Amino acid sequence: MASKKQGSNAARKLTPTEEDHKHDEEGDLMSEKTPALRYHRYPTPGKVAIVPTKPCESSRDLALAYSPGVAEPCLAIAEDPERVYDYTAKGNLVAVITNGTAVLGLGNIGPEASKPVMEGKGVLFKVFADIDVFDLELNCDSMEHFIETVAALGPTFGGINLEDIKAPECFVIEEKLQQRMDIPVFHDDQHGTAIIACAAILNALEIIGKEISEIRLVVSGAGAAAMACADLLFSFGFTRENLLMVDSKGVIYKGREEGMNPFKEAFATDTDARTLADAMKGADAFFGLSAKDVLKPEMLLSMADSPIVLAMANPDPEIDYNLAKQTRSDVIMGTGRSDFPNQVNNVLGFPFIFRGALDVRAKGINDEMKKAAVRAIAALAKEPVPDSVKAAYGNDEFSFGPDYLIPKPFDPRVLTYVAPAVAKSAMECGLARQEIDIEEYTLRLKAKQNRGRVILRGYYGLAKRSAKKRVAFPEGTNAKVLTAARMALDEGIAAPVLVGNGAKIIEAAAALEIDLKGIEIVDPASDTRYESFADDLYQRRNRKGVTRTEAIRTMKDPHIFANMLLASQQVEGVICGVEQYYPELVKPIFEIVGLREGYSDSAGMYIVDVQDRTLFFADTSINPDMNAERLANIAMMTAEFASSMDITPRVAMLSFSNFGSVKHPNSRMVRDATEIVRKAMPELEIDGEMQADAAVVPEILTENYPFCALSGAANVLVFPDMQAGNISYKLLQRLGNARVVGPIILGLNAPAYVMQRHASVDEIFNMTTVAVAQASINSRERLRAVG
Repeated sequence: MASKKQGSNAARKLTPTEEDHKHDEEGDLMSEKTPALRYHRYPTPGKVAIVPTKPCESSRDLALAYSPGVAEPCLAIAEDPERVYDYTAKGNLVAVITNGTAVLGLGNIGPEASKPVMEGKGVLFKVFADIDVFDLELNCDSMEHFIETVAALGPTFGGINLEDIKAPECFVIEEKLQQRMDIPVFHDDQHGTAIIACAAILNALEIIGKEISEIRLVVSGAGAAAMACADLLFSFGFTRENLLMVDSKGVIYKGREEGMNPFKEAFATDTDARTLADAMKGADAFFGLSAKDVLKPEMLLSMADSPIVLAMANPDPEIDYNLAKQTRSDVIMGTGRSDFPNQVNNVLGFPFIFRGALDVRAKGINDEMKKAAVRAIAALAKEPVPDSVKAAYGNDEFSFGPDYLIPKPFDPRVLTYVAPAVAKSAMECGLARQEIDIEEYTLRLKAKQNRGRVILRGYYGLAKRSAKKRVAFPEGTNAKVLTAARMALDEGIAAPVLVGNGAKIIEAAAALEIDLKGIEIVDPASDTRYESFADDLYQRRNRKGVTRTEAIRTMKDPHIFANMLLASQQVEGVICGVEQYYPELVKPIFEIVGLREGYSDSAGMYIVDVQDRTLFFADTSINPDMNAERLANIAMMTAEFASSMDITPRVAMLSFSNFGSVKHPNSRMVRDATEIVRKAMPELEIDGEMQADAAVVPEILTENYPFCALSGAANVLVFPDMQAGNISYKLLQRLGNARVVGPIILGLNAPAYVMQRHASVDEIFNMTTVAVAQASINSRERLRAVG
């Protein structure tokens, strides 16, 4: 009995905490590894999950998702196999496949042990390019078995990412699969590294003024990545005779027998050099894809002037970054590490290369598509870096130069540079199954980071088609404003007018390396309109307590001057607010710009994008006190705005009551406002008072209130007071992951919008788009009125 009891205790399953302590006590785990194990284990093992994209909440949903409804897309695909892209996830699904024979720096650890890496790869695909991934770790006993298995998976996936397969088998596997499959097959260990390294060296050569055809390059390492780097450089004009490749046996030279294979033979050169030290003498550049500390300081000293060193071994480079800099001050250095400049990181490539290939349903990824990716990455490094990227890296300053050859992995613009370049190349090469409009596609990609652009797609198109509208920015020295203004000009949205101290604006732009060409600067202090604007302001406000002296004094304020530019129709919009509080700036807008003719009220409105719905929330920022007439006016203004975006408004007048269920003055006010709107705009879909859930869930209305006038879920939500509207949009934004555009002030003579002080560059750009589109709509309305 005693032995049985001991056995029972020994077999008892340890708790997670006990198991962690057990490992720690036995010394099986280094203390710094424990957080990684816990990260991967809790609260759910692994890093990925499958999430349905369609509802399955009712018997009808089930009948559509599976039998019998699923038969219809099956039959459609059987008739035309290309329809698989229309009715399934194939077009956005990539397989990350390995056999576990060359996992990171861990070597041949087997398929099971490789799974955390493959899941991690899937996370990167999803996070950086919104691509879905199945990771497949194959236990294949031969290269042929592996090839046959992967080839059989073709109908399931839109692309194949081969990962962590040892050389030289990886070369044969990729080549055979590319021949057999009609979808992209890409070995990222080879080509991802090559693309990023190639972009880095092209920019480094530009900085030091050398031609790629003339440089001497040493590559340490003769594996998949090393050979891919050399091949890609050849396509850019680098010559074979200027390459020396070195492996663990020394220089790969013609006639060498030890450790050779046909793949290495292709890179053998006619040389007397036999060691890495021999090869480095006089070399212009070094690619390290080998092992820690193989590049000695004396070897670095033997290189040519301004040497380029990309020491990419992970986690420790071929030469320590700080040691290299101490050895030679003129070295241009990159590594595979994130804690030093110029990180050669594959995540700059593979998510976006696949994004572009998938979106044209490419049959493969060829050398021209890889070169297009190289050029796009190299070009992006020369652009000004957004504040959001700087913030992600501790607010460091980045600008094109020896310490910034390639973009940072968290730069969201990589998606919009690389994917369109790859897609365009695929179409030009004849590898695309479908043609797309690259400009429209680029906008869709930008929307993946800035969902405000999706909401405003129609407005964005209207703004681009319109004659460039002049938009004044009275906070012209602000970094975010300067960046957004430049963006608006570059994208053809607006002609920015920066209002403020001219010298300070120029100084601020120079510090940020923002080109002011094409951007007008208006300095109120020296502007010839100063006196006339002061007179105009005095005439507008002399019966409101404004003296001529005060009018002259306040005209120095860039915000007042910008409002006068707008009131006198010398600009078509004003965007402000990132440096002053909202109430301080709204008041002079009402006083100077004023309300449109026939309007007695204004309102603050937000466009809210949540769960693939576009909603309009009002009032959120203007009217602390409410009555039925004002609420009715807000409803009509908000409905008009929705219509201007080509969205048919369905207006819900919100309350705590449903259609008279609660007798209270507040709910009565909402009912009265609803009736006022019905009489003024009988064609408008509007109903209320109603609770918020009834407004946005059609089933609640149809089951409980079949008499409701709304034909579907409401998209215009009019709140009974400003507090409710303001609280609601902020909760949705912060807790519901909603994207918002606003606040948009309704009812003004011309668009003048006050941003929140924490507004980002994208938010300023979005509001500029709204201002230009609204100005264009106002212009059309004035023309129709004259006609």
